[in-house]
Amino acid sequence: MRVKKVALSLLLACSLAGHAEAQTVPTEQTEQLNGNATLDDLIEYALRNKIELKQAFIDKEIGERQIASALSGWFPQINASASLVHNIQLPAMVIGGETIRMGQNNTSAIGFQADQAILSPELFQASRAAKYIREQNNLNVEDTKINTVVDVSKAYYDILTSEETINIINENIARLQRQFTEANARYETGLVDKIDFKRAQISLNNANAQLKSANEARKFKYDYLKSLLNIPTAENISLSFVDQSLEANILLDTTELLNIANRVEFQQLETLRDIQKLNTQYQKWSFMPRLGAYANYNMNYFNNEFSRLYRNNVPSSSVGLSLSLPIFTGTKRIQEIRRSELEEKRIEWDLQNLENMISAEYSAAMASYRSNMNEWRNARENMSLSEEVYNTIKLQYDAGVKTYLELMTAETDLKTTQLTYLNALYAVLSSKLDIQKALGTVDTSR
Repeated sequence: MRVKKVALSLLLACSLAGHAEAQTVPTEQTEQLNGNATLDDLIEYALRNKIELKQAFIDKEIGERQIASALSGWFPQINASASLVHNIQLPAMVIGGETIRMGQNNTSAIGFQADQAILSPELFQASRAAKYIREQNNLNVEDTKINTVVDVSKAYYDILTSEETINIINENIARLQRQFTEANARYETGLVDKIDFKRAQISLNNANAQLKSANEARKFKYDYLKSLLNIPTAENISLSFVDQSLEANILLDTTELLNIANRVEFQQLETLRDIQKLNTQYQKWSFMPRLGAYANYNMNYFNNEFSRLYRNNVPSSSVGLSLSLPIFTGTKRIQEIRRSELEEKRIEWDLQNLENMISAEYSAAMASYRSNMNEWRNARENMSLSEEVYNTIKLQYDAGVKTYLELMTAETDLKTTQLTYLNALYAVLSSKLDIQKALGTVDTSR
């Protein structure tokens, strides 16, 4: 990226203008996210507003300008020139043994020349390379879109997991509050000593502290999502979790075969290989002649008196063809061809290396998904069992059969299995997205 130096005052003005825009424009843009935005709403918004995507589209436009600039060489190139000369001493020539000074004291010329390229290896290469450059820029945009969809989806699921975690903690606090009240009442009536009452108070304090930590973590996750959406952290967004059951989104067809050609990274490298092959061809074309046509018109003025210089014009004009043919350039052309062929070979190795990396990435993602699915199933069963155990022990404790310590142990197990279940569920969703990315099947058509 070329960094241009600008005046400090201009930089400050731009910074202030940008700050003002950041404070006003996003407020209007985020109106659509204040009405319980779904995951599809978030992805659609991110695909329009994420900074990296805006930069990718600018890079695409820059590429179009570069193509247009390179192809402009096919158009006529018209130039103008002017000169004004005062001869302090006129140039002299020896004719027949006599020295004769020739010319005028003052001369001036105004000229126009038009050049038209007819045969040019550079322009041939630019014309053929245009489609590959456009393809490369489009692939860069697509790659950014894929990363955007994956990142926003993970952030959304992470927030949904946090919301469920907070709900579990609140339910736990409600249970602990009831147990604390019951233990306090038993202590006040003298049925038990203060140990149960103190234990209940400790558990309640720990749960409240855990709730505060979970709320802080949720705030960060919302801020991270806002950064992905290019929304100031001061803005409020409201998410909808209706019909967004995490369990409904975890299934994946694990029999789908990996097709490396679907990966954007592989397509990018293939396009780069095509561009390099074109560059090799250009180096081989460099021995071709350069052929062009030209036409010029000159207005010439001569006079010994400067005040009368531009009274008489002596025009001249011509048209013609120009031809240049490189005959010997040392070994530069040969060395450039060899270098370009070696770069082609290197890209071939890059393709093979990328293929190995993608295969390993897919294998790791699939192994992670299957492992996380096993952990999720186990966590789901444990959560069901812990709920049953807790309900049973609670009834026995109320009947005076079980001790308060056993009740607290069952309560801790229940909360732990519930949180473990949520974490396992998020891990499955995250690994599913990783598999889709590895397969190249992430939907960016929104």
